[in-house]
Amino acid sequence: MQDMLHQIEPLIPALRRYARSLLRDRSAADDLVQDCLERAVSNWSQRKDGNARAWIFTILHNLAMTRLRRTSTRPRHVELDDAQEGAFAQAPSQEDGLRYRELLAALDRLPEEQKAVLLLATVEGLSYAETAGVLDIPLGTVMSRLSRARERLLKEMDGQQRVAPVAHLRSVK
Repeated sequence: MQDMLHQIEPLIPALRRYARSLLRDRSAADDLVQDCLERAVSNWSQRKDGNARAWIFTILHNLAMTRLRRTSTRPRHVELDDAQEGAFAQAPSQEDGLRYRELLAALDRLPEEQKAVLLLATVEGLSYAETAGVLDIPLGTVMSRLSRARERLLKEMDGQQRVAPVAHLRSVK
């Protein structure tokens, strides 16, 4: 027993350092070292003669890899007292994702000239004059296209009216 303690005890600081570098969490690293030491003590008789240091570090490394695999597939456990107050009051995000997809679909259904004005003026933050310059159209046209695009998007997003795709007319010369 004394031989075992004599070999294990000096390794504890190095084990803690290695565990912290692997897990990046002080309390999880201390738990990992505790589990490692428990396993090393209970299986000391199974240890092959040789380097106890390498054997114990192997145990620690294998335990750490097992924990990292488990935590990558499962959310991290947070004690109730350690959790921040705002962590529990979070709105579900499923509806936001659906609304976002609906918005993208509604944007795709806009006529190209309305979509271009809407994206430049609202998403990219260009002024009406800059948008007119980019598209090489009059300022009044920018304002009217933007107004029509916003109105159409609002109608589609509110579900008041499904707007049919715009038929593209070609001029005959």
